[in-house]
Amino acid sequence: MTTVTLGQKVPDFESNATNNTLIKLSDLRGKKVILYFYPKDNTPGCTTEGQDFRDHIAEFTAFNTTIFGISRDTLRTHENFKTKHQFPFELLSDSDESLCTLFDVIKMKNMYGKQVRGIERSTFLIDENGILIEAWRKIRVKEHVTTVLTHLKELN
Repeated sequence: MTTVTLGQKVPDFESNATNNTLIKLSDLRGKKVILYFYPKDNTPGCTTEGQDFRDHIAEFTAFNTTIFGISRDTLRTHENFKTKHQFPFELLSDSDESLCTLFDVIKMKNMYGKQVRGIERSTFLIDENGILIEAWRKIRVKEHVTTVLTHLKELN
């Protein structure tokens, strides 16, 4: 599978998600889709990021936008994380790294002086026709959700 680039149609994909759902990109046509990739459930930065998306869900909904968080964690871990923080959106489990590969978010990172493969915190915006229209990479959690919302406002 090749990686997707800006202005390109995102290949249709299916992914298992929380709430015992199967998410299929083609089923979301007519809505904007935000895919935010994060390293690990229940870590400080990932928790804050999810809470920020949660706290602004009404604004995203007003812009006809559906949000999905994605990491390599299991669905069981995702269910606990989602419930604990009352996330109003589904979390996708990408244990086989197929979505991570499609969006090219697996990178070598330094962790305690060792090189490890991990998810580079990234967010992608797909338009109503399935075209990738924005990508934010190497993001910092603080103010990121505000940046995404500002972009959505400019589109409307």
